[in-house]
Amino acid sequence: MGKIIAIANQKGGVGKTTSAINLAASLAVLEKKTLLVDADPQANSTSGLGINPKEVETGLYECMIDGVDPKDAIITNDQIKFLDILPSHIDLVGAEVEMVSLSGREEKMREALQKIKNEYDFIIIDCSPSLGLITINALTAADSVIIPVQCEYFALEGLGKLLNTIKIIQTRLNPRLEIEGILLTLYDSRTSLGNQVVEEVRTHFSKMTFQTIIPRNVKLSESPSFGLPAIIHDAESKGAISYLNLAHEVLDKNGLSK
Repeated sequence: MGKIIAIANQKGGVGKTTSAINLAASLAVLEKKTLLVDADPQANSTSGLGINPKEVETGLYECMIDGVDPKDAIITNDQIKFLDILPSHIDLVGAEVEMVSLSGREEKMREALQKIKNEYDFIIIDCSPSLGLITINALTAADSVIIPVQCEYFALEGLGKLLNTIKIIQTRLNPRLEIEGILLTLYDSRTSLGNQVVEEVRTHFSKMTFQTIIPRNVKLSESPSFGLPAIIHDAESKGAISYLNLAHEVLDKNGLSK
């Protein structure tokens, strides 16, 4: 049975989508069958893999609201053999409102993903930058969560709130939810601030924090415009290598390294 990992932080601009795309791609390159789930109405994970969200007719929204089988919405990736995506489109914005009156509204994503969980080694969920109902659905569906934290001022702002939300979900909705790790992103070794944030996070959350640090990297920034993960756009870039290291770390943690 596959493991579902949500990538979540209510702050924007911390590298959630970049991490979701590139971790999923790196796991797939390491021959782990991986599904990337785009749970953000902005659909950046969808476009980041070269799919036009405006052309998506069936996606996560239809699976959660209309009960469509995810198998009918999944798109395979031509560039990477073991990578599939469950895409998103703008209608997902309406799902928050539509689900409010539904019974078991926090369980809709879990119900959808349970239908296909056995077919993948990993399912990576790219969450929206909020703690709304869609993100709560993702955390309820997930086995664990990766929290990206940018190496910048106010880095820890909101982290306590997110950890508190995770505790509430563990208590009320998903007792098996674990923290896979805190991922330091957008790191610039030339700045004292970046190094200070790394030190601070590792001091307070040493056991939770991944050893891998994701640097600021031009190739990481530009690869979505080509509709490619960094490991395909430029496999030798620092960004691609960092996410491959992260994938190895995730595999090690889950006892799946070769």
